[in-house]
Amino acid sequence: MNEMVYVKNISYILSHIFFLVFTCLFIPRRYSNGKTFNICLFSCLLMTLMDYFKLHLFSDNSVFYFFTTVTQITITQLTALFISEKRTIKTLFIGLSASNYVLVGTIIAPILYIFTGSVGLALVGNLLAHLVILTVLYSRIGNVVSRFCERDLGKNKWELCLIPIFFYCSFSSIAFFPHTLYEHPENILVSIFLMITMLVSYVVVLRYMDSETKQVEEYWKNVMFESYIKGLESQSYLVEQSEHNLKILRHDMRHYSMTIDSLLNQQEYDEIRNITGHIKEVVDENRIPRYCENLVVNTVLTAMAEQVQSFQIALLSDITITHEIPVNEYEFAMVLANLLENAMHSVKTLEPAKRSINVKVHCNAEHLLIDMENECAQEIFFDSTTGLPKSRRGKGHGLGMQSVQAFCDKLGGTIDCYCENNRFRIILYVKF
Repeated sequence: MNEMVYVKNISYILSHIFFLVFTCLFIPRRYSNGKTFNICLFSCLLMTLMDYFKLHLFSDNSVFYFFTTVTQITITQLTALFISEKRTIKTLFIGLSASNYVLVGTIIAPILYIFTGSVGLALVGNLLAHLVILTVLYSRIGNVVSRFCERDLGKNKWELCLIPIFFYCSFSSIAFFPHTLYEHPENILVSIFLMITMLVSYVVVLRYMDSETKQVEEYWKNVMFESYIKGLESQSYLVEQSEHNLKILRHDMRHYSMTIDSLLNQQEYDEIRNITGHIKEVVDENRIPRYCENLVVNTVLTAMAEQVQSFQIALLSDITITHEIPVNEYEFAMVLANLLENAMHSVKTLEPAKRSINVKVHCNAEHLLIDMENECAQEIFFDSTTGLPKSRRGKGHGLGMQSVQAFCDKLGGTIDCYCENNRFRIILYVKF
């Protein structure tokens, strides 16, 4: 075995190992550490075996080299998807990106060997390059990638995967196939600049997406706080009106009392019932609506209920929410506001008899259930990936359902949506 092939062997093994380290660090995993390690070990041994075939047994066969490399790429990406908690486009994007990161480290080995002729220096430089790239990327964009995995992209953005694919093809065509850097060392400078371009591009793209997602989240937080403030203003106004009306009632109670005494002496019991009925109506009219025990959720529900009723929509509610809930009360309130707003837009143009929303919300220490149902006149189109309804109101809409999906995913819950006989129903359930 000559020195160049030896350098290739070791650098390829290092690339397999670091690829798996990358995926384990950047991708949320579904299996235990022990099971994940066994899967990665099997994958690494299989890819190393293929390296042996293409570098030794069939080293002169370029067709075999090409197809073996494609098979290895497939195995690595399938390994990343297999150990991932969520097998989505985002996982594939991170897996493809990890292949590019380790490719950068792998290129360092032939560059150092060409310039120094030292096997030891080439391999040590290769190892250090992998470690430096891994450490820098994890410290600089580790949190960004983590948030990227947790958040919903809004739609199936498979185009993201084109970025690492084209970078990988560019690297491979310059440094490995059909000619290597050993055969064309003049490509070294191009490879170095391509490495820098790729690393900068990834950081910029991921940070831009993170910034964009934060803007969307801030928008919905502002919407939620606006609803909260409106709810507080509404409740404050209702309290003032109620206090004013009850003061009047208290002032008039002595007159009612004298009248009732007089009617009792006259045995006019029906008239007494009319007076007590009137007093009860006044008290009921000045009762402040209370949907649940939690202040934040109740305030937002009050504000949304006023909007719903302003369109002459009947709100049929069965709401049981404890004072202390095991979820973020602001996020929970925002989810309810989003769902109620969607239902309101769906029914407000219908004939009055069909304007109703059935709402069932139960939240306690054991589970969370949101069950909403309403009439829908227009056909509803569902997203093939998420199963959630798509907005018909054009660009800039539909973010509310994304917020609901993100909330459900965060809690590990399930969402079911369907439309039958022109009635739409959505059920969100989380067991704590």
